[in-house]
Amino acid sequence: MMDRARSFLLSAPQASTPAQPVLDPARVRRILVFRALVLGDLLCAVPALRALKAAYPQAALTLVGLPWAQQLAERLPQVDDFIAFPGHPALPEGRLELSAWPAFLAEVQARQADLAVQMHGSGGIANPLVACFGATRMAGFWLPGAWCPDPELFLPWPDGGHEIERLLSLTDRLGLPRQGQQLEFPVRDADRRSVLALWPEAGQGAHVCVHPGAQLRSRRWPVARFAAVADALASEGWRVVITGTAAEAPLAAELQSAMRAPAVNLAGRTSLWELGALVEGARLVVSNDTGISHIAAALHTPSVIVSSGGDVQRWQPLDHDLHQVLWGDVACRPCAHEVCPGAHECALAVGPEAVIAAARLSLAGASVHVPQ
Repeated sequence: MMDRARSFLLSAPQASTPAQPVLDPARVRRILVFRALVLGDLLCAVPALRALKAAYPQAALTLVGLPWAQQLAERLPQVDDFIAFPGHPALPEGRLELSAWPAFLAEVQARQADLAVQMHGSGGIANPLVACFGATRMAGFWLPGAWCPDPELFLPWPDGGHEIERLLSLTDRLGLPRQGQQLEFPVRDADRRSVLALWPEAGQGAHVCVHPGAQLRSRRWPVARFAAVADALASEGWRVVITGTAAEAPLAAELQSAMRAPAVNLAGRTSLWELGALVEGARLVVSNDTGISHIAAALHTPSVIVSSGGDVQRWQPLDHDLHQVLWGDVACRPCAHEVCPGAHECALAVGPEAVIAAARLSLAGASVHVPQ
């Protein structure tokens, strides 16, 4: 396995912040952070969580997120506690469980938080929701013209910029020194052993993870093109491992059937942390712009990402020497459609030859800096 435990504190321009936290650390003993989103979105919040915890080390930090996120919250050193969010009729993320709302509100209000931080998004829906948490003070983002709970601790929602930088602009507003932009995904020895039990060749460091799934169908590069890339890499001696969730197992099976070369299909057979161990041991990840891309960024595993419809400047990995993002510049992106209403021009603009070339460059160990 390649040693990628190098220093990865990416430099970034520091926003002008007060010399001291706006809120006295001695008076902040309980913090609630609301970010009820999917894997990649939550990983992008880690630098902001780290700044919060470093500035308020004595405070208990509770993450309020989608139920899946408990497994991540339990390992993040910045998070002390987790409360599952039961969904909201106006928020698309997660399954709505209205019957769970009374118990949920009772639980968050019982924390008697000194500070509730709205890191979910622009705030049109989330700010009134977080106001119900009963915290003494609120911080977060707001849309001008909408309700701003606290002008001192709220920022206008940024129109652009990387997601990590957007969230750090909020901790800047709170006067909290930054603690780097690096992501974290704490894989343990038990996860590595579990992957070896599932697939003994995982420890040889000669595999490439190919991940054809994404949350939205509009964000998925065609399976036939993934198959062409996977076959090319297999022909050059790399062992192809197909990854995905249980829900993505049919898509993974379609990819395996479309390939001429043999592949190891582990879609639906790994836990989140076993997936992390697979990525950690891989020589390369080839995927759509989805959660595994951020896992690769956190674990410093090289990647080639096809971004179909997404906002590249907002979601691409920050280390452009390690990660390549290929995308078609079409007028309709960024897109939030579940299914492309057109001819999927953004996905079809990226051919398999370009992805194969990018993968070869990375596997050869050459610099893969992508000009911005």
